[in-house]
Amino acid sequence: MASNTTPHHSANLSTKFTKNDEAGSMMIVQPKDLNIVWGKDNRYWNVPQKLGSPAELYQVSWLEVTGIVDETSPNKAYEVGFRLSFNPDAFGWGKYPIYILVKRGKQGKPASTKITMNPNHKGEFEISGKLDKSKEKSGDSSDEGSLYFGLYEVWSGKWKGGLKIHHAFIREL
Repeated sequence: MASNTTPHHSANLSTKFTKNDEAGSMMIVQPKDLNIVWGKDNRYWNVPQKLGSPAELYQVSWLEVTGIVDETSPNKAYEVGFRLSFNPDAFGWGKYPIYILVKRGKQGKPASTKITMNPNHKGEFEISGKLDKSKEKSGDSSDEGSLYFGLYEVWSGKWKGGLKIHHAFIREL
């Protein structure tokens, strides 16, 4: 008999872009509101439901953390990023790059940013990528206001761990 349970943490389908008054034109996305591959399997991740608590990666060979934000403007550029930190016993970072991909609409062309992280970094830090404003209308204008974004390292097949994701952010530029 098939089961509907999945080892992946699934967030709400999407979140509306809401500017944080304190941060100006920036929106914070909590870890519990992100889609995290293997996020429901406590051998690999701890994804707390408590607001303000970071998701903690124990170990994976396939890093995929994604989100969707609706009601963004195709006429604006956006910076999308993640606030991260490493545990003292972090491993598997630095040799293989990670990528931030961001696109406008499900069928949009992704903008990618390649990042090599230093596992010896102390404290919290941010990594980000940018998406320019649309130069032309896409074929599917109904989805054009949705921003799809993610943090990936799925190509090396190497194990990595000891990463904390404090939040993702979307900043209107």
